[in-house]
Order: sequence, then C-alpha cells, then structure tokens
Amino acid sequence: MSREPSLLIFAGWLIDGTGTPAESCVIAEVQAGHFSSIQPAANLDSLKAANRPFLDLSHCTVLPVLSDCHVHLAWSGTTDRSQRDLQFHQPRGPAGAAISGNLERHLAHGILAVRDGGDSGNHALRFKQTHPRNPYVPVCIRAAGTVWHKPGRYGSILGPALPAGKTLADCLRSASPGADHVKIVNSGLNSLAVFGRQTPPQFEYVELRDAVNTAARAGMPVMVHANGVRAVREAIEAGCRSIEHGYFMGRENLEYLAERRVYWVPTAYSMKAYVRGLDAGTIEQETARRNYDHQVEQLAHARAMGVPIALGTDAGGFGIHHGSSCIEELRVLVEAGFPVEEALACAASRSARLLGLQNEIGRIIRGMPASFVVVRGGISSLPGSLESPAMIFVRGERVPLTRYVTPGSAFHR
Repeated sequence: MSREPSLLIFAGWLIDGTGTPAESCVIAEVQAGHFSSIQPAANLDSLKAANRPFLDLSHCTVLPVLSDCHVHLAWSGTTDRSQRDLQFHQPRGPAGAAISGNLERHLAHGILAVRDGGDSGNHALRFKQTHPRNPYVPVCIRAAGTVWHKPGRYGSILGPALPAGKTLADCLRSASPGADHVKIVNSGLNSLAVFGRQTPPQFEYVELRDAVNTAARAGMPVMVHANGVRAVREAIEAGCRSIEHGYFMGRENLEYLAERRVYWVPTAYSMKAYVRGLDAGTIEQETARRNYDHQVEQLAHARAMGVPIALGTDAGGFGIHHGSSCIEELRVLVEAGFPVEEALACAASRSARLLGLQNEIGRIIRGMPASFVVVRGGISSLPGSLESPAMIFVRGERVPLTRYVTPGSAFHR
C-alpha cells in the first residue's frame, strides 16, 4: 500500500454516515490519514482551475466504511444441511481458514468491523488473539468468546450450557480472557412451523440482571439473543447493550428500546434467506415469509419511534453470506421506509458506536480517520453498488481489492 501525504478528492456524491441527506459535488482533503477538510465545490472545473492534483470521483459516491454487528465468522452461509452440521463443530484449523476468507469477503464489501456472535469452539476469539493485524485485511473483530445458554434450551451451536450449580454471573466471572463483549442466549429460535410462536426466557430476570451487572464491572457490554415479548422486555430491564433479532417483541418493547437507548440489531434478512432457500410452497417457507413481513413492520415502527438500530446480518446463518448479506440487510431497511442515507447510518455511525469504534470509523467528517468506500454511480445505485466497490481506503491508504479474490488466502487481523 502507498500513502499520500495529502490527498485531494472530488466526490460526485458524499454520504457522511450520520443519516443526513447526501451532498453532491464535494471536495475532501486527507492529510496524515485523516479528513482535514470537507467542503462543497461549485463543479469539477473549479477544482481543475486550482491546478492541484486530485482524485476524480465525479461519477462515484463516497461513503464511510461499514460495520456488521452480528456475524458468525467460523461459519459460511451454505444451505447444505450436512455442511452446516459439520461447520458447527469443526476443529480449529478449518475454522481459522473459514474466518480468514470471511473477513476478506466483509472487507471486499466495504465492511471494516464485525461483531461476532459466537460459535461452539470459541474460534473467532482465538483467531483474533493468535493472528496479528495484517494491513491488507484490517477488519476489526469484536468477539464474544464463550456464549451461554440454559441446559435443554437452544444454544449448543454457540457455546456450552450453564453448568449445574452455577449461575450466569458465576460463569461470567471466569469468562474468556480477551473477550470484547458477552453474549447470552435468552430465548429460542423463531418457529418456521407456527407463525409468531414465542418461547419463554431461558433465564430468570434476576439471574440475567446479575449477569449483566457482573459483565459491566468487567467493562464488557452484553448482547442478548431474544425473541418474543417477555424475553426482550427482561433483557432490556436487565440492562443489556443490545437486543439481537427481537422478532415479535411488540410495540411496547420498541418504545422501551427508544426510551432506554438500547440498540436493536434486527437481522431481518435472515428470514428472507429462508424464504429463498426453503422449498417453495411449504409451510416453512410461508411461515418464514410471514416472519419477515412482521419484522419489516417492526422496523418501520422502530424508525418512527427513534429506536437505535445497528445493522447486523447474522452472516454465517442459513443462506446468509458474509459481506454480501450487508447489502441485503440494507435493502430490508429501505423496504421498511428508511432513506438510503439513514439505512447506511445504521451500518456506519450507529454500528460504530455500538462497537465502541465511533472515533475510528463510520463518519466522514473533519478530524475523523479517512476510512471510506468508493462506489460507482450516484445515490440511486446504493446499496447494490456495494457489491463491487471501486476503491476502499483505510486511514488514507488505498487497499488493493485484488487481494480479496485470492483463493485460500489467510491473512487478517
């Protein structure tokens, strides 16, 4: 990679990542890896007249690098059931190779940070700890480490069941060293047989609250897998940082999320992936379709209420491919009534804040690190144009995209 001491950019359109409307004809200057100035330009001719070298992106849109707040790096999005079963329990070697490839896929779609939701082997956390940062795939991993669930309930593919005689708080006191956050499974999966079926919370409220407080004392936020009214309500009351999935939580819980400023990571595309991947005409496909439609309705209500929404895809789930699923999740937000700039804010500044990276990525403003994506075309080409970005810059350095299509490459952070 090469670093320019000063880089002048003319952008045909610029999205700053905060949700405000896009601007056209913008000049941005990058110095020492940071945006030193961002200002409107009358037109391209005015910049040419200044007789300064510049990067002509007049037919492109510039936007911040993105984050995916819910992924499973050790898994792929295959719909082959036997392959899925194998990867749920794969050893460290194959898992590491899968993680490397998946990180490349994220960066190739403009994603510079991911929050991992766990796997039964703690592979994502171990990978982060054993692989030094590589400048060619500088994707930041936020890893949960051990993910806990109640014996006899959903969660074995993510981590161990709570040992007999131990509370959640007990287990968190000896949590995985180096973990960035805690993940707790507090409900079951969404049914593909009965529309709207809700499962009871896995943990009593007091136990969940004590676990969240224990994590807070260790400086770790808590992400909670929760679907259904009661499971979501108790997770919010317990003080969690984010609700993952949140299907069928209801309007009162949406209002509570807005009031308490708790993030919602809706992973809505996961149900559309089922619609696309299941056999046509089956009850499972129809239920998935209804689940999806209901989640889109909840998203529309959440936007009106001001719920903090961070984009997460559940990449690695059934039919949910790393990197490209971010585009699909953005399309869901647009379908729910979000302007494209606001949808992108859910994947940019809002996701960055959830991950504690708000001073590193997610906004194109003066003083921020110059980490951004260049896509061909105007605003109307988004989010689809993220499928094949023209350029990606990280702290003012252009990253060669050809590295991301090398089969079997295994560099990362």
